[in-house]
Amino acid sequence: MNLTQVFRATGFVALGAALTLGAATGCKKQPKKDATAAAPSTSATGDSTAPKSDKLAGPCGDFAEKFCKEAGETSPTCKTGQDMAALLSDNACKAAVKDIAVTAGKLKALRAQCDELVTTLCDAIGKDTETCKMVTEKTASFPPEQCGKMLEQKDKIIEDLKKQEARNAPLTPEQQAAVAADDAPSFGPKDAKVTVVEFSDFECPYCSKAAKVTEQLRKEYGDKIRFVFRQFPLSFHKNAKPAAEAALAAHAQGKFWEYHDVLFENSRKLDKESLVEYAKKTGVDGAKITAALDASTYSAAVDNDVKLGNDVAVSGTPTMFVNGKRISNPTDYKTVSDAINDALKM
Repeated sequence: MNLTQVFRATGFVALGAALTLGAATGCKKQPKKDATAAAPSTSATGDSTAPKSDKLAGPCGDFAEKFCKEAGETSPTCKTGQDMAALLSDNACKAAVKDIAVTAGKLKALRAQCDELVTTLCDAIGKDTETCKMVTEKTASFPPEQCGKMLEQKDKIIEDLKKQEARNAPLTPEQQAAVAADDAPSFGPKDAKVTVVEFSDFECPYCSKAAKVTEQLRKEYGDKIRFVFRQFPLSFHKNAKPAAEAALAAHAQGKFWEYHDVLFENSRKLDKESLVEYAKKTGVDGAKITAALDASTYSAAVDNDVKLGNDVAVSGTPTMFVNGKRISNPTDYKTVSDAINDALKM
């Protein structure tokens, strides 16, 4: 049973998906189906609670607020407390507030298994890791009984979390050199202090957002950075690989970035006829685009980029590295620029 299966079996698909940096937003590889796929799961945000009750006023509102502070704002127990407060009289809520310390003690005992889960996992994978931080945040929304189920699987979960944390680690010098090699489209000087590498898919809507970040980087940093673009067409995007091949054909004509911009502006229309039509808008020889697509001239080059991505644990697009460090959200300019600024200071 792998980590995703463990989380599915215990209702924690969202936590498993979130543990890779950059996984929160983007187009993902399609997972292989397994027997546990139909098991209950949390929502996309990892919050398994129902919508909160309308905010209460008076003593009962005061009790609900204090109760949720002790139970955890995102926990199912908080929702239960809010629903209970809505049914109580003001006098009953005043008494409950007076005895909140007693309630807090009982809540702490109730969530002892969840506290044990966090401690056990973080002690094993490192308290200062991104994975520990994610476990701590997400476990706050877990019902106690599910924490108990995860504790039963702790050895397997720890094993897979360690593998996941290793994937989040910065790339080795050898990996950095491989993904930043001269065979890919790029801008900026080769000897720049900071190298940004992106793995992208022309049919992925999140990559279109990242393309806007790329344009901002070009304007803001100029020759202070080198930016390398790698192809990573996902298998379920039927036009993504032909678009990648066409982009490399445009690169051979010295028009990659112009063509890159037009493809992302039209990411929902990347059929062969359109790929040739976009060549006219960018000064690219359309006949050469057609010939390259017909002969699969750049198919092997695209496949090589995909292999490079797989070698550095790219699980979806866009995935971006700044001097080998994986960026958590490549579609957010501030996140990327902060990482670049930090690297420039080193």
